[in-house]
Amino acid sequence: MARAALVTAFHGPVEVLDIPEPELEPTAMLAEVEAATLCGTDVHFWEGMMRAQALPYIPGHETAGRIIQIEGERFDILGQPLKPGDRILMAYPWCGRCYYCKIANEPTLCPNAGRFGRQQVDQYPHLLGGCAELHYVPTGSDVIRIPDNVSSPLAASAACALRTVMHGFELLGPIAPHETVVIQGSGPIGLYALAVARDRGANTVHVIGAPKSRLEIAKQFGADDLLNIEDMRDVADRHKWVLDRTGDRGADIVVQCATGAAIPEGLDFTRPGGRFLSIGAGGLPDKPYSIGTKTYIGFRAGEARHYLSALTFLSTKTGIPFERVLSREFPLSRVHEALQGMADGTEVKPVVLPGLK
Repeated sequence: MARAALVTAFHGPVEVLDIPEPELEPTAMLAEVEAATLCGTDVHFWEGMMRAQALPYIPGHETAGRIIQIEGERFDILGQPLKPGDRILMAYPWCGRCYYCKIANEPTLCPNAGRFGRQQVDQYPHLLGGCAELHYVPTGSDVIRIPDNVSSPLAASAACALRTVMHGFELLGPIAPHETVVIQGSGPIGLYALAVARDRGANTVHVIGAPKSRLEIAKQFGADDLLNIEDMRDVADRHKWVLDRTGDRGADIVVQCATGAAIPEGLDFTRPGGRFLSIGAGGLPDKPYSIGTKTYIGFRAGEARHYLSALTFLSTKTGIPFERVLSREFPLSRVHEALQGMADGTEVKPVVLPGLK
């Protein structure tokens, strides 16, 4: 049996129960959860953005684990054999047979994908969420080893926020040394996007977001200028703020890391001929928007290579206080407090440690 935090009612407290360990399919694995971090998507599910019949479920899709059991042979994304004791991240398993997997080469859009942190717990294999002592690693999941110099909590944060950012910047392409980047949003995705934009050679990077505590981290991550939307509510004033910093043209690149509702405003921030990269979800625009001559780049999630890129980025880039992305630590019995902190904006990225009492 494994202890797990279960969401049994939307927007309610979690219940910690014992869940039976599943029998392993060929090449499947069981991992001890060393750390699970939470993100805005976990909050959306907790608040009810999923079918009622999916209750109860184990939240958490950003999970760093240590292998304790393998049924047969299993290899990581680089083709190296895995063994008990290895620390890992696991990517979502795609079906490999649908149009998006086979033809479009966009498996992140696979309608048959298995996704963690939202699967009904009474259905096999039961343990598919990070807020538990153990996590099942399905046969179809690509597995990425965690570098020795990256902590498990920080690695867990790479399993969604940073891997998605790495996918987005792959699609965006090169950033020229003269280009100005505006980041919409100062949550974990926005902070990681800032770090990557700075690393890719942007001339200046400006961040628009809230609250003040997150913007303070953005400054430490290398932001050139910050705009607290709580101090500037008017959209026209924010537009002028961007124009004042971009020679009245608009930003060469805008990266939307907040919510889909911010897309029209972000497109207005983008200069004619510029590029707009949309990463943040969680809402829809409340008005139509026109792209015009601007390049709009939209996508979903990331593939195994983006997990690898994310971990490599954390492992090799010095001088960026990545640990500041992580906030307080919580045991399984207080997962609802962590979710509420994310919903309130008082937590940047809470860390769930199943072994914490």
